Amino acid sequence: MTPPSHSAVPSPCVGVCRMNGATGWCEGCLRTIDEITLWSQLADRDKLAVWKALPQRSNKLPHPDA
Repeated sequence: MTPPSHSAVPSPCVGVCRMNGATGWCEGCLRTIDEITLWSQLADRDKLAVWKALPQRSNKLPHPDA
């Protein structure tokens, strides 16, 4: 996932909305439930911080080809 480069920071939601009990992250966008529910209230800098965390979260997931 790549963070956006414009000032209005969009949601990373991809429409796959299932929370993973083991990680606490959405299986689609890798956000926590708090990040999802508070998204519209977060400042752009906080949204960008979430975007920045997503690749690290993705790297922690088991990959099917590994």
